[in-house]
Amino acid sequence: MNKKKNRLTIGIIANLTKANVFKVVSDLIRTLKEHDFDYLISDAFIPFIENLIPKVNKSRFLDNNRLCKKSDMIISIGGDGTMLATSFFAQLYDKPVLGVNLGKLGFLVEANVNQIDDMISEIKHNKHTIEERIIITANCCNHNVERLFAINDIVIDKGGWPKMIELTVYVNDEYVTTFSADGLIVATPTGSTGYSISVGGPIVNPRADVITLSPISPHSLSVRPLVLSSKEKILVIARSHHKEVQVNCDGQRVFSFPPPLEIEISKSNRSLKLVHTSITNYFETLRNKLLWGIDLRNKDQNNPE
Repeated sequence: MNKKKNRLTIGIIANLTKANVFKVVSDLIRTLKEHDFDYLISDAFIPFIENLIPKVNKSRFLDNNRLCKKSDMIISIGGDGTMLATSFFAQLYDKPVLGVNLGKLGFLVEANVNQIDDMISEIKHNKHTIEERIIITANCCNHNVERLFAINDIVIDKGGWPKMIELTVYVNDEYVTTFSADGLIVATPTGSTGYSISVGGPIVNPRADVITLSPISPHSLSVRPLVLSSKEKILVIARSHHKEVQVNCDGQRVFSFPPPLEIEISKSNRSLKLVHTSITNYFETLRNKLLWGIDLRNKDQNNPE
């Protein structure tokens, strides 16, 4: 809580490429002012400041790091990609994030734009909850690169090489297996419904304290996804005849390393905090956005009562 003003300060980060984003942010600012919230805005808006109505003082525009540091809560406006990018900054400062969907699927976000007023009202009356999600971190052995962090997943893959790479996996220093594939997805429960699910990985409830390993196009009928306790230490050794192996975090921060690459992955000491309201719940999102468990022949399946 902002003790100096005794008002909650909301940071706003948005994807400026989305249609109607300036109207949505302008409406959000009005709603925040009506509910007596203070607010800060990402400095990415500065070149487009005239598109925001009402007018906003330039002192309210900060870079994403300072915005997250000074805010009590962050609102991310866009799609899942925007949510992941926002969450990366927010988790550095242990700040909760609330997502508003302006994208296509919007699986990670909490609400659609037409639900903003209800969402802000619940926050005003302290009817929201904060859910903690695990983050994974990685150390690329023998390479001078900062420790990696991911909300969704860390993916080790062949990069631009047209052939498979060889992957060897150890868990707590115990040998697991060696296989050839296009790559390996190491995912959090949050990331289980992202890239991981598209290669046959399991759907994992976000409250589960586990990490999943999902091979990408393995050249074997017996190599299947693996679910591990988040307390396990995972070592992956990637070998390739190409000049580099690629590692990407959440599909946003991409790194290339000469093989063989040894990468150690584990649960981070930090967590991601997500804001939840009564607007939706996890299983409703699974049904509505991924059509999980839906029999299209049963029109009343979403409303069993």
